[in-house]
Amino acid sequence: MKARSCLQFVAAILFSLALLPAYAQKFPAIADTPPMGWNSWNKFGCDVSEKLIRDTADAMVSSGLRDAGYIYINLDDCWQGQRDADGFIQPDPVRFPSGIKALADHVHARGLKLGIYSDAGSQTCGRRAGSQGHEYQDAQQYARWGVDYLKYDWCNTGEGKAQRNPREAYATMRDALHAAGRPMVFSICEWGDNQPWEWAGNVGHLWRTTGDITHCWECEEGHGSWSSLGVLNILDKQAPLRKYAKPGQWNDPDMLEVGLLPSAGENRAHFSMWAMLAAPLIFGADVPSMPAEVRNILANRDVIAVDQDALGIQGFAFYKAPGLEYWARPLVNGDWAIAFLNRSDTPKKISHDWRKHGIGDDVSGRNVDFSVAAYDIRDLWAGKAAGTTATPLQVTIPGRDIVMLRLSPRK
Repeated sequence: MKARSCLQFVAAILFSLALLPAYAQKFPAIADTPPMGWNSWNKFGCDVSEKLIRDTADAMVSSGLRDAGYIYINLDDCWQGQRDADGFIQPDPVRFPSGIKALADHVHARGLKLGIYSDAGSQTCGRRAGSQGHEYQDAQQYARWGVDYLKYDWCNTGEGKAQRNPREAYATMRDALHAAGRPMVFSICEWGDNQPWEWAGNVGHLWRTTGDITHCWECEEGHGSWSSLGVLNILDKQAPLRKYAKPGQWNDPDMLEVGLLPSAGENRAHFSMWAMLAAPLIFGADVPSMPAEVRNILANRDVIAVDQDALGIQGFAFYKAPGLEYWARPLVNGDWAIAFLNRSDTPKKISHDWRKHGIGDDVSGRNVDFSVAAYDIRDLWAGKAAGTTATPLQVTIPGRDIVMLRLSPRK
């Protein structure tokens, strides 16, 4: 690093550190509802390029997914090239010949926002340059480029007693982002190893609760020292965490595999349950070649409205039987979202008398007695009214599928 540049950089770091008491917070009011968008990793892995991101941004607009609420286009791992002589990260010149700033300009011109990826370790999971020791430089570079979202991973952070302290690591990048001055969503991708829900509320806007998801209904795929998990495996780990979810701080059960699962029912049920969890809706399917069936699942505004509900209360299972779960989520204006999830491979016949089964929630303090109060029912996947709670619900749910309803107090 040149002497003058080095002195300027050190001075900037010292100035930022002097201001830490004022900056020791994440950016407010930019993730009051769970973030929605697209991420390159689940479908493309390291096969990323500026053409992929440009084409995806264009397709998000033409498909109507932007207007449905998916505004983040997130570039995951493997975009990095080398650091320059002053230590600032540069994009891979072959994959991103126009640079990230030009890419951000393209995304912004379409009414979308650009996200990027880095890692709290010396290297990313894909063995590119990590941000450890370069947090303030990287944050400044992202701000210069016009980045709006940072996913921050946890690979190569050491092992055992030599492992980096996650609270220090993520707080350092939070402060670096704030010092850079451009509001960004900060996504903590620490896999839930150190219970981030207990300490990350003033650090990030969302935090991963488990290891990586994979495109299966229920499975565990071993990768040596770690495993990726299916949809139901991850769903089952969320129940103890619901009290930590609230506007501006979200449990993140990882990205959506919608469009990558083999059946419409699985895609529909997966999407519905992430909405019941108040989870970020970040999907990874190939947008330019997306079938209408997948697009219609992702664009279901009734289900999206449940996910984006302003109360920000995570849903819960209030009844379980072999292969079957009943879920509830309190919503604004006294409404409730109700989901009947068929986890099994065979159809399940439901006969549910609302008046005999009230719902109580000790987290929100919301309770409902259907024998006293009647509710109108809307079927969110059929997109139409479905009677009232005065009449028992009679429905057959196909295997690996769901029925999702919205209940509103009768006027």
